[in-house]
Amino acid sequence: MGSTATEFKNPATATLLELVKGRRTYYGLKAESPISDDAIERIVQDSVLHVPSSFNTQTSRVVLLLNEEHQKVWDLAIGAMEGLVAAGVLPQESFEKSTKPKLNSFRAAYGTVLFFVDYETLGPIKEKFAIYADKFDPFALESNAMSQYLVWVALESEGFGANLQHYSPLIDEAIAKTWGLPASWKLDAQLVFGTPTSEPGEKAFEPLESRFKVFGKSA
Repeated sequence: MGSTATEFKNPATATLLELVKGRRTYYGLKAESPISDDAIERIVQDSVLHVPSSFNTQTSRVVLLLNEEHQKVWDLAIGAMEGLVAAGVLPQESFEKSTKPKLNSFRAAYGTVLFFVDYETLGPIKEKFAIYADKFDPFALESNAMSQYLVWVALESEGFGANLQHYSPLIDEAIAKTWGLPASWKLDAQLVFGTPTSEPGEKAFEPLESRFKVFGKSA
């Protein structure tokens, strides 16, 4: 996956790329933290402040939930799934054998980061640049995804394991009500993190030659 002999001007570049390579999906997590809650908060705050957004629209909204507050997210998710069982949408057996154990595994972690996008703030920029109006919502989602990735990499660099979940729209209303969040905040993803209790699965790569091209490279 690339030359090991490459030299960078800034040694931090190699460190950054190693952190990127080391980011994995961990499902086995426990409610312990290798760092302080203040350090976790700093990671999330810096992502909110410094991840770029199109036209500096700053549409990402992020909520950090730790300990008992984190557990509430997955209690809400379990309740939502139980509602699907009661409605006949989700088979009881599937819920008990697969869905509920998976949700309880998320609940057993240390924290959850909720990532939202506030699309309503895009009204003025859509009017100003009407020719791009249909692009701003996807741009906002791209910025939010960058925040998700940065927080994921940073948490794992500090010794956490993490996995990214998407339980919208099943839990959106309950989450907004539980934490008194504005209706304009639209939930996109939930990053679950904790101390790893198992190794991640094997990671397979498609051939780089079919995914990357370079032109005009100097000798």
